[in-house]
Amino acid sequence: MAAAGLRAMKETKMRASPGVVLLRRFLCDISGATAIEYGLMAAGIGGAVAATVWGLGKDVKSVLWDKLANLF
Repeated sequence: MAAAGLRAMKETKMRASPGVVLLRRFLCDISGATAIEYGLMAAGIGGAVAATVWGLGKDVKSVLWDKLANLF
């Protein structure tokens, strides 16, 4: 009798709610991680370029204006 009850319990599957299924699928999905990593790398590189241009901008501008003034 106990074996029949155990077999019946194994055969019936409990269905999770759609929200739980969606959450579980979202937590197990790693395909978007690479895109996020690339986005963070691009943001870091962009920040470094912006900082360099910001720091050297006045020096480069003055050198270029001096060269341009000497041409005319």
